[in-house]
Amino acid sequence: MPLETIGSPHLWSITVACLALLLGVDFLLTRRPHEVRMREAVSWSVFYLALPLLFGVYLWRAFGTRVAVEFYTGYVVEKSLSVDNLFVFLLLLSAFAVPRELAQRVLLYGIIGALALRAVFIALGAAVLQSGTWAFLLFGGILIVTAWRILRSALSGHEQEVDISSMRTIRLLRRVMPVTEDYRGSRLVVREGGRRALTPLALAIVAIFATDIVFAVDSVPAVYGVTEDPFLVFATNAFALLGLRALYFVLSDVLGKLRHLNHGLALILGFIGLKLVLHWAHGIWPAVPEIPTLISLGAIIAVLTVVTITSMQANRRQARRTAPSGSDG
Repeated sequence: MPLETIGSPHLWSITVACLALLLGVDFLLTRRPHEVRMREAVSWSVFYLALPLLFGVYLWRAFGTRVAVEFYTGYVVEKSLSVDNLFVFLLLLSAFAVPRELAQRVLLYGIIGALALRAVFIALGAAVLQSGTWAFLLFGGILIVTAWRILRSALSGHEQEVDISSMRTIRLLRRVMPVTEDYRGSRLVVREGGRRALTPLALAIVAIFATDIVFAVDSVPAVYGVTEDPFLVFATNAFALLGLRALYFVLSDVLGKLRHLNHGLALILGFIGLKLVLHWAHGIWPAVPEIPTLISLGAIIAVLTVVTITSMQANRRQARRTAPSGSDG
């Protein structure tokens, strides 16, 4: 059955054109490598936060409350998942010892790769949904399994880490082409000893692109659990990803302090997975209740608020335990 969508060719064209324009501006800003100051990062973060808020107002006026609520809910889901993306990006940039002035260029390439992958997965997801309601059960199962995996890892207390030596794409690249020992500005390929060689910057970008694939598998079904409209799914992904570069520099010092973030993400993914399973069951047995999108939005915001508060409390307790015993005088 065909999916209902507000995405007319005109709206798609304008959205993609605006997205290309924003990415083009980002490329111009990162053409000359520089260390991003907090004031610059906060300004761009506010700008990229204002864009989806205004877009949601447009959707509300043009298409009604339901569409706007679905967009805002999907955006909150994607934004919360993108913070987990940022933590992995932080680990990768540290593992590759990427200079701070080059970090924003690496992140920009990663965001472009993520957008391309999300577009492919969104199209595949739409095709699967058109084939029958069993797709909701499939997506729900994927999210529930992912939620259990994340929760088990969080409860085990093992810190998330990245081993670049075990990444197959990196090992393959090193076999195919030589890699320079040091960074060469923002260049990805240089000529050395009469042959082309990759720079560590190119390896870092490939590593981030490879992790984007894993995140796409989780995030696209999650948003389809909020809305079945492929345009809204794409829009929520695009708005969530666009602000990642600036948000990275705002949150880089506090990402490690959100110690309960993965607990919250597991709950959110599990909740959306349950919502999808109930939606599938409702289509077969109408007596089975469904979870309204507005309740989903409230539950997601509540979970994010709680894990932020509990993380802050845990950090304070740890600070008191590690404080020097003689500080009381």
